[in-house]
Amino acid sequence: MDTKTKPIFLMIGAIFCFASMDAVAKYLMNEIGPIQTIWARYTIQAVVVTLLILPRINIYGRTKYPKLQLLRSIMLMMATSLFFFSFLRLGLAEATALFNISPVLITLGAFLFLKENIGPKRFIGVLVSLVGALIIIRPGSGVFTIYALLPIGGAMCYCAYNLATRFVGSDESPWTSLFYAALFGTLCFSIYIFFNWTPMSTKAIILAAIIGLIGTAGHLFLIKALTLGEASLIAPFGYTSLLFATIWGVVLFDNFPDFWTISGAIVIVGAGVYVWARERSVTLLKT
Repeated sequence: MDTKTKPIFLMIGAIFCFASMDAVAKYLMNEIGPIQTIWARYTIQAVVVTLLILPRINIYGRTKYPKLQLLRSIMLMMATSLFFFSFLRLGLAEATALFNISPVLITLGAFLFLKENIGPKRFIGVLVSLVGALIIIRPGSGVFTIYALLPIGGAMCYCAYNLATRFVGSDESPWTSLFYAALFGTLCFSIYIFFNWTPMSTKAIILAAIIGLIGTAGHLFLIKALTLGEASLIAPFGYTSLLFATIWGVVLFDNFPDFWTISGAIVIVGAGVYVWARERSVTLLKT
């Protein structure tokens, strides 16, 4: 694959893993609740990554950016927590649609903090995406609740996580970033779980293991994609999560998105595709 195709495919693979993880997590929450589900997601990842890097822990366990790794870890933990808690009141497709303001936020953040090129067309994409989010949550209607703000807040945290990951990716191994994010989340949630443990059935343990494994794979793909490609290039492909989430929502929960969710999602996707198309056209003109 060429230098642009490979990170794009890695991004799509990451999004598929995340959408699958979210679907399993929403199912698992019915038995053990959101906090223990999040704890399981981080703990399994921490165990898997530690075992894989153990022979070279002296290399992968060191970081040149301890403050940025801490920031990454905090932002990922907050993004995961806010998004998972939104499942308590929102369907998988609705929560994912709202979370999908993140690609345009990443595009804007890449310009502001990473000095990637951006023009007025990308700013238009950001504004249109926010309009799409407002269509879904419909402020002033019965659909709008405090829970609608959770995936939006998660998207903002996820944006910060992506930008920090992109910054450290040029100097550090993806395994280093995976290790620190998993370890931080595990330590934080283990404190709560120690005093609030809910017994887990065999089925719940299997589902927790699945969440941890596919979450690890997804973040490995994402970190690698951000290492190889510009954040503004791969960000629009985050919108594939809408397709995956809708499929999982229908298959697992009989949750069919309503007209407004579909309409808002189309607006958000259209904004992302518009940004991506402009990016590609500029690249082609230069070549």
